[in-house]
Amino acid sequence: MSTPLRVALDATPLLGPLTGVGEFCSGTLEALSRRPDLAVSAFAVSWRQRHRMDGLIPPGVRAVTRAMPARPLHRAWSRSSHPAIELFTGPIDVVHGTNYVVPPARRAARVVSVHDLYTVHFPHLCDPSTLIFPDLVRRAVSGGAWVHTDSHFVAREVVEVLGVPADRVRAVHLGIPRSPTAPVPAGAPVPGVPSPLPPGSPLPPGAERYILCLGTIEPRKDLPSLVAAFDHVAHQLDDLWLVVAGRDGWGTERFEEALAALSPVASRRVVRTGYVDAPRRASLLASATVFAYPSLYEGFGFPPLEAMAAGIPVVATRAGSVPEVCGDAALLVEPGDVEALAAALCRVAGDPAARGDLVERGRVRRQAFSWEACAAGLSELYRDACDARLAS
Repeated sequence: MSTPLRVALDATPLLGPLTGVGEFCSGTLEALSRRPDLAVSAFAVSWRQRHRMDGLIPPGVRAVTRAMPARPLHRAWSRSSHPAIELFTGPIDVVHGTNYVVPPARRAARVVSVHDLYTVHFPHLCDPSTLIFPDLVRRAVSGGAWVHTDSHFVAREVVEVLGVPADRVRAVHLGIPRSPTAPVPAGAPVPGVPSPLPPGSPLPPGAERYILCLGTIEPRKDLPSLVAAFDHVAHQLDDLWLVVAGRDGWGTERFEEALAALSPVASRRVVRTGYVDAPRRASLLASATVFAYPSLYEGFGFPPLEAMAAGIPVVATRAGSVPEVCGDAALLVEPGDVEALAAALCRVAGDPAARGDLVERGRVRRQAFSWEACAAGLSELYRDACDARLAS
């Protein structure tokens, strides 16, 4: 058997609340740790929180605990090729930057994950701190890095928009975040700040049937269109509610304005929970009537797959990679088309046969995504990048 390839992966996204990139790091590390062809280590670009890594990474992954102060390192890496990652990790064969940034290296091959190009298409809807991502990727590629994308859609964009050579870009689909092992029992309170309910209230009586939307409230998710669509739905299906579960991100003003503009009939049936932990998230998913995903743009999109895994039908937009990920297992409408979104939600919520068909399609579709397959694809990418580095 050949010597295992030594791979160091940036696991910094594990240190905070798990976003999509954090879920990617978590699922990938667990699957990579089980591969006999790899020796995996994980580092965090953090001064104070690096010692938390031991409790966040799976057995079989070595934690790099040498201090890596974020601000000085990111400043240095944006301007030069020093300090090299081996100063912190020791000798490695490949370093994988999981979130648009890959450290410079002395000898190791470099791989950088590009999850989407939202900052290129919608700069006015982006947090200013993310606007440098495209330039960071171009700089890494000019220094020999290979690019991993979560979807073929983003892979094509990286080639066409960033000008990266196609033979240096590899699409590897992700798996599906695991549901918690101990979901909250049915009927348990869901803390939140719904309108008009007070903080801490459970879903109210009568809210047994609801459209669920999960995720951080931010412009790309286009929740104002969902709220406007629900205003139409609420007048046609008088037992259906809208539940929006997720923490406030940035740019929530338009969402607040959409809520304030709802008709009295609809506004009485909207619940805004705020952040929910993993067990409550799983409970909300398991009991939903329809899952709505009205995004303007996606590079992959975990939530529709999570809904399919929970046996919930999905209504989503034809945004970015969503058609690639969902296939024929979701009812798709054009982004921003409020009337089409309302019609699709009414159809699925009001027709048991339509729901059953989507649930069955989702059961089949979700089987195409696994962390084991993701790890296999990344392992192949690591070896190709390493071979190219040695040949150069």
